[in-house]
Amino acid sequence: MSMMLAQRLAELGIDPQTLAARGLRLHAEPAALVEADRGADGRVFELIAPAAVAWQQLRDAAAADGISLFLVSAFRSIARQHEIVAAKLARGQRLEEILRVSAAPGYSEHHTGRAIDIGTPGSPLLEQEFETTAAYAWLTAHAGRFGFTLSYPAGNADGYLYEPWHWCWQTPDPRTPKEQQV
Repeated sequence: MSMMLAQRLAELGIDPQTLAARGLRLHAEPAALVEADRGADGRVFELIAPAAVAWQQLRDAAAADGISLFLVSAFRSIARQHEIVAAKLARGQRLEEILRVSAAPGYSEHHTGRAIDIGTPGSPLLEQEFETTAAYAWLTAHAGRFGFTLSYPAGNADGYLYEPWHWCWQTPDPRTPKEQQV
């Protein structure tokens, strides 16, 4: 762990040993990102290049099946994650509760440029009700073909609350036949 990250965690009152006890891993930021998508408001969402291509293919395949998907979040820097946790602390939230729904700086899959939070029209953003949507049913059936897996199912070992909207692209196993990869 870098001295800067250790300092950020200390500023927030987060003990790295507590994170290690949960089995959480550090996630480094990628060397390069590309634009994966743009929100309706013009916000640019960035991912590593292969994850961006996989997201675009997944989004387009869903659209072909009548399912509308959009990005709510993609790459997030360690500095931005620090701001998010600090803001929640400033609003009086308890650290233990924050760390059930937000990763500590350095520990978020979003730092990798492979994780995305997905929304669909008519569903509240970043809420468990997402699991009741046709979009979630479609993702459950098809996201794996594009390399995306649900990171935090109910009862996940990482200790995060269930996040049906949070999916992470995994580097395809080179042993997987090319026709099964997107």
